[in-house]
Amino acid sequence: MLAGLSGTEQGRIVGAMHTIQELLGDRDTRSPPSSPSPRSPPSPPSPPPPGPYVLRAPQPGDLGWVVHRHGALYAREYGYDEEFEGLVAEIVARFVQRCDAKRERCWIAERDGENIGCVFLVKKSPTVAQLRLLLVEPAVRGSGLGTRLVGECVRFARQAGYRRLVLWTQSELRDARRLYEAAGFRPTSSERHHSFGKSLVAEVWELVL
Repeated sequence: MLAGLSGTEQGRIVGAMHTIQELLGDRDTRSPPSSPSPRSPPSPPSPPPPGPYVLRAPQPGDLGWVVHRHGALYAREYGYDEEFEGLVAEIVARFVQRCDAKRERCWIAERDGENIGCVFLVKKSPTVAQLRLLLVEPAVRGSGLGTRLVGECVRFARQAGYRRLVLWTQSELRDARRLYEAAGFRPTSSERHHSFGKSLVAEVWELVL
């Protein structure tokens, strides 16, 4: 086939064939284009931050919640038996039956439609008020809610004309005791007793208003 061509022409053809062979060889060894990696699904949006809490008067169902949450939380965290829940129910019932709206009050803390805390202030005598049934749900402890609830009791007691504010607690309730101390309460007496299914040390704390 190349016999009738000059040497120069034969050289050109041979060179062209080498070029074609190199191109075809590159195509055979070249890796196929990579397919795009599948996209990972988008991350779900972060939940919105919890809304602010409000303090309000009790509504229907709230006082039952107070009894239930005291019974459930104190059983789980301190091992108190049903005697304690019965005491809470008595305090709540007495508050409902004898409440002096001008000198006694209950605050319910609510956030996003859920109750998260409570406290009561009741009349012990014409000059002495008592703080009772302080509770802060575990999920919001450390948020300042306990301080706010105690502060509301102190403010209202002064406004109502009381001279002293007292409370009854147990020595093992350390978080609550820190709140009372920070608000200015001081322990005035203590007594060993066996209640709620265990041996305890009861304490009376007082704040001069």
